[in-house]
Amino acid sequence: MKIPFDFNDKTVFIMGGTSGINLGIAKGFAENGASVAVASRSQEKVDAAITELSKSGAEIIGFASDVRDVETLQAGLEMIAEKFGHIDILIAGQAGNFPAKALDMSSNAFKSVMDIDLQGTFNVLRHSYQYLTKPGASIINISAPQAFVPMELQVHVCAAKAGVDMITRVLALEWGGEGIRVNSIIPGPIEGTVGMERLAPTPELESACTDSIPLGRWGTTEDIANCAMFLSSPYADYINGAVIPVDGGWSLGGATIMSKHLIKAISKS
Repeated sequence: MKIPFDFNDKTVFIMGGTSGINLGIAKGFAENGASVAVASRSQEKVDAAITELSKSGAEIIGFASDVRDVETLQAGLEMIAEKFGHIDILIAGQAGNFPAKALDMSSNAFKSVMDIDLQGTFNVLRHSYQYLTKPGASIINISAPQAFVPMELQVHVCAAKAGVDMITRVLALEWGGEGIRVNSIIPGPIEGTVGMERLAPTPELESACTDSIPLGRWGTTEDIANCAMFLSSPYADYINGAVIPVDGGWSLGGATIMSKHLIKAISKS
């Protein structure tokens, strides 16, 4: 039975909401009545996402911003406030990733992922705070299995996403008293996403990845959207500070197996 979500009186802001998992989350909320604002670095992607999401009949706006640029982020948040007045649901979904050995990675390459994933999450939450509905706001950070599963070729992402989950836990403590809930979703291998194209770029790696998932299939963006909508609904009013894998069981051991396949493939190339 499908849970009947109703977000007709809610405003959702999704950072990174113009592609992949985050666009799937945006579609879920829009199709269930929410007003949705999306943002990413590319104005072209923002425009395309607005066009696609508007097919749901929901009110959609968007702006271009890099999470490392606080000025453009603040300007976009002010636009959301002027249009909708408040933010009920905030999704911080920006991410950067590429497979590389630590010794093959420059300090700037490591820093770029830390700045996007970790500093970017802080920037989005910190500067959205004043616009959040209090009490009642739901914040969801999009994390990754690398937050708690060490993976070769992923030292930058492991460090950044572990930090993201600690932001989740700390702000769940600091902001919980104001009725703001903060949780993390950890997606597993999701079909049609750039992240998985980088981690499983060949048919052989795709097959190895599928074999490493206990449920025997890749997830869909709808799987992640369903969890995000559940966490932002009255059904989850007492869930705060949770880090929830939506990964078919992949983080139980498959992620480690997959990293071994990936490092072999990288070594051969």
